[in-house]
Amino acid sequence: MNYKNIPTPIYISEEKKLKENLELLAYVQEKSAAKILLALKGFAFKASFPLMRAYLHGCCASGLHEARLAHEAFQREVHTYAPAFKDKEIDEIIHISNHLVFNSFSQWQKYKERALGKVSCGLRVNPEVSAAPTNLYNPCSTHSRLGITKKEFRDDLLDGIEGLHFHALCEQDADALELVLKGFEEKFGHLIPHMKWINFGGGHHITRNDYDVEKLIMIIKEFKARYDVEVYLEPGEAVGWQTGVLVATVLDIVHNGIDIAILDTSAEAHMPDTLIMPYRAEVRGAGKAEEKAYTYRLGGNTCLAGDIMGDYSFDAPLKIGDKIIFEDQIHYTIVKNTTFNGIKLPDLAIEREDGSLEIVKKFGYDDYQRRL
Repeated sequence: MNYKNIPTPIYISEEKKLKENLELLAYVQEKSAAKILLALKGFAFKASFPLMRAYLHGCCASGLHEARLAHEAFQREVHTYAPAFKDKEIDEIIHISNHLVFNSFSQWQKYKERALGKVSCGLRVNPEVSAAPTNLYNPCSTHSRLGITKKEFRDDLLDGIEGLHFHALCEQDADALELVLKGFEEKFGHLIPHMKWINFGGGHHITRNDYDVEKLIMIIKEFKARYDVEVYLEPGEAVGWQTGVLVATVLDIVHNGIDIAILDTSAEAHMPDTLIMPYRAEVRGAGKAEEKAYTYRLGGNTCLAGDIMGDYSFDAPLKIGDKIIFEDQIHYTIVKNTTFNGIKLPDLAIEREDGSLEIVKKFGYDDYQRRL
């Protein structure tokens, strides 16, 4: 695609790459008999729901708004979990959900009578085993608020519970799932024969090139053979992995010991995980600092001093008006971005399989002011 005349900033979902990811996930479903859900917290790209619903069984939601989006726009199964539910929202959540997962026995006891007979109810457990790379993304870290530990579990309060849910992974391979599953079975295995379904949560990096897909299939098949239960997975990042870019324009170039290109986007507002995780986003055609002839620090157009994407080198000097293409910026961005400092939200677009570009959502001042 020729990005030269594209208005920026803009996220572009590449339909061909998304379809390739979905086909791989469909293969996992076919071979393992597991059901895969889209985790909206990672990839709620509504314009691509018609494509995704043809491959996936539904969505997992983290509260009323995500559940409504799944129910109204995705129109397949809706599985809802939250650390705690609000009394004024729970009845609507029950009405539009297929599975409802409670984070504690107090929540289960509070809403049990309202939920029974209307939705399949489950509990989130904490296997207390994880290989997550950082505590910020580790649901099983010390003193985690997410899930019930073995010590706090109440076998006497399970009447009406049909499933168990655990989530302990973050961008990890099947080996990490194998480790977590062992801990889950050691602590809660005696309960599994009494369940209809087990949800393995998210964090499975299935569509990454080096992910061991066949091992995942084997793990699921062996688990199902042991317990004869339905198995669900709910990846978000794996669905949108490497399927879209963030395109920005160079607005100015300044010098302060290093050449600095100021872009019409923001690390803080539009690609926050590059600062939170942190990680270095790949830029198309660029190398590491000093690797190529011309090195620049790429910075955002907000007043935050640390609004920096990093140092990159290019084969030719950057010019005002040049386009900068950040790779793999379609997941955990549109769901997290903000209008901090009044900066414009990037528009949303789809690059269709035929190479055409369809802008599906435009943002402006109204999106900033209506939140304030």
